[in-house]
Amino acid sequence: MPRRNLEDRNTRKIFKSGKSYCLTLPIEMVRELGWREKQKLTVKKIKDGLTIKDWKK
Repeated sequence: MPRRNLEDRNTRKIFKSGKSYCLTLPIEMVRELGWREKQKLTVKKIKDGLTIKDWKK
């Protein structure tokens, strides 16, 4: 599979898996944030989009 152009790297599609909607995150961003597989995150709706942050007790 060829690499994406630099301009298109952060463009993603939403897809459906079962009854949920999913999207992939760029690996560079996940590594930069230090996120791991199965890590809990919080998702909040804001005015024009979403924020995704590390889950805190």
